[in-house]
Amino acid sequence: MNWKMTAKTILMQLHHKVQTFESVNKHLVLVIQDSFLDYMRREFTFDHLSNALVGDPMHIHTYSLVQAQSGSFHLELMARYSTDTNGIALLLGLKASPNIDLDVIVKVLESKISDATLFNPMSTL
Repeated sequence: MNWKMTAKTILMQLHHKVQTFESVNKHLVLVIQDSFLDYMRREFTFDHLSNALVGDPMHIHTYSLVQAQSGSFHLELMARYSTDTNGIALLLGLKASPNIDLDVIVKVLESKISDATLFNPMSTL
């Protein structure tokens, strides 16, 4: 299994979907195996995840595949974590918010305009 591609795909999908869940006060739960979470902890920034909080829109539940003495296997809940939209962005290492105010964009553009680039209707005659 290509864990790196799987992890990046899952985290990118979560990044796009958690904001929607957050805006409608709903929760999204990712259920994964503990060994996969261990891999993602090594490859991405997971230090900010907290133990599950009811108010967070994004929850991660990790399960372990445990073998009983009888030889049968069962899933056992190992840990529960949660975060929000900003937390998912941190997981991916994203630093900039995709939501930029119009006035911020205008200020950046205005700072790049010189007198030579301003429209002068008299110069077109």
